[in-house]
Amino acid sequence: MEATEIEARLEALDGWRLSPDGQAITRRFAFKGFARAVEMANLAAWLGNRRNHHPDVRFGWGYCEVSFTTHDAGGLTDADFACAARLNDLVA
Repeated sequence: MEATEIEARLEALDGWRLSPDGQAITRRFAFKGFARAVEMANLAAWLGNRRNHHPDVRFGWGYCEVSFTTHDAGGLTDADFACAARLNDLVA
C-alpha cells in the first residue's frame, strides 16, 4: 500500500497511528482499572477471530493497545483498515 493511501486512510480512523516502521496501525485505548482493559483485549480478539484477521494486543492496568498488520503481505492491506474501523464502531 502506498504511503499516500495509508495517510489518507489513517485520517479517517480516529485514534489510530502508523507504527514507526510503517508496517502496522496501532491504537491505544485508556481505561480506569484492569477489568476494562481485559474486556477491550477480548473484544479485539473476538473481532480478529470473526474476521480471520488477528491483531497484536497488549494490555495492562488502564490500557489496551491493538495493532493490525497483514503479516503475509509484509505490511498494511485493506483488511487492517477495515478491522480498525470496525473496532472503532464497536467501541463508539
